[in-house]
Amino acid sequence: MLRKDHLRVSRAGGGYYPQFTDAGDRALAASLLGTFQGHVGERRARLREALEAAERGADSFKLVRGLAALLERDATFETRAEVPPRRTRRVAFESAESVGVASEPERAEALSAAADRLGVDAATVEQSLYADREENRILASFEPRWDPETLLEQYDLSLAQTALFDATEVRVRSSEPADLVRAVKRLGLMYEVRQTDEGRELVVTGPDSLFRATRRYGTAFARLLRSVAKTDDWRLSATIDDRGRERTMTLTDADVSVPGVEPVAEPTYDSAVEAEFAATFESLDTDWDLVREPEPLETGPRVMIPDFAFDYAPAGAEAEPVADRFRVYFEIMGFWTPEYVEKKLSQLETVEDVELLVAVDESLAASEAIEAHDHRAIPYSGSVRVKDVVDALREFEDELVADAADSLPGAIVPDADAVGLGELAAEYGVSVDAVEGKSFPEHRLVGRTLVRPAVLEEASEGIDAGMALAEAEEALATYGLTDASTALSAMGYRVEWEGLSGGTVREK
Repeated sequence: MLRKDHLRVSRAGGGYYPQFTDAGDRALAASLLGTFQGHVGERRARLREALEAAERGADSFKLVRGLAALLERDATFETRAEVPPRRTRRVAFESAESVGVASEPERAEALSAAADRLGVDAATVEQSLYADREENRILASFEPRWDPETLLEQYDLSLAQTALFDATEVRVRSSEPADLVRAVKRLGLMYEVRQTDEGRELVVTGPDSLFRATRRYGTAFARLLRSVAKTDDWRLSATIDDRGRERTMTLTDADVSVPGVEPVAEPTYDSAVEAEFAATFESLDTDWDLVREPEPLETGPRVMIPDFAFDYAPAGAEAEPVADRFRVYFEIMGFWTPEYVEKKLSQLETVEDVELLVAVDESLAASEAIEAHDHRAIPYSGSVRVKDVVDALREFEDELVADAADSLPGAIVPDADAVGLGELAAEYGVSVDAVEGKSFPEHRLVGRTLVRPAVLEEASEGIDAGMALAEAEEALATYGLTDASTALSAMGYRVEWEGLSGGTVREK
């Protein structure tokens, strides 16, 4: 983005048209790159003089200033002085007071006195005195991210973004609407999808526009343009508040592209409530994977992207493709405006047939309306209680476990002599809970391992009272018995622990 005073637009015919660059501006871009590179090691004042000369020779001084502003972001300026300037000024002014400077010789005398106090010569004092002033700072390095072509691309993008500072509404048609909706949500903007003769159109506003036109969200609109311009086929139309007069600006993929540099940092979560919930949930050990901003859901003529989704991924079960996992969507309704709540409830009424949990701020008094649409409402105040969400997920989990258990035979006979419940569950593609309640006629459950009695008996022949636990563990492992304490207990032994040094096998 550029500063507003760099903005170049035409208002011909009552429109609003950013003045983009063309092939003829490549020479100017190359010249300005060379100007910065040629002034490395020189004072900023010298660089400014060179840029002012370029302005005088160009068709548009604003174009020169805009390009220079982009290049300056890749320039590093340093204060170079043998003595810190602040200290130099303090000592020099104190010396001037004692001398009483009123002429050039007296000034030289004061500088000489300051030099004696600082242990340097008078020339060093002179050079250090104002070295930290903006015009005296040195261009230490210049490492541009652009060549002349990509610099012009970045300028055109930045110019269009600046033009959107005064936008009150943005309308977008794109080949990738789902990505744009996600970007809109991250930027804290409101949207709806309208059906037009040319297809679906994403209409983006700021929350304040529910009551009045506002320019408050212009920066967010500008950031949104970067996401729009990354797609292949798009058209953006914006309503611009041009000093009190309403104008329309239209942009397409032929006007603006993204050169692949200068990424824009965007907020990860829409609110602190969402961020806190995500951090807490992901710290728990559950059988659900948290997904941030899943795929859009159709809600009549609009789309809705829930804040989260939970994918069922039980421990022990073989990992399923994401598309085949059971998914529960999760939306957090914070306190905005009555109009926002009305729109959200209308979305919930028409959303496609999915499992949906909705955490709703108690102050909205919307729980009954949500439940009426066959969605589970979870009231909250201040922050969403993760326990309430986990409890709701466990209801789904119980049903999934029961269904998986019903699909298994009543009696299971594993081929292996010893197999862990987790391995068996993975073999059947179910959770451990689903296999745990089955009968195993040819195996005995020892801890979390199924083992044939004959194998357990054979393994016990290698165990003697008095042997070291480490030796017993090694012997049992050869039979697939990894939980030594449980296996030893099944054989009639116990472990006598000897502090941190290990243990000894004893008869019970």
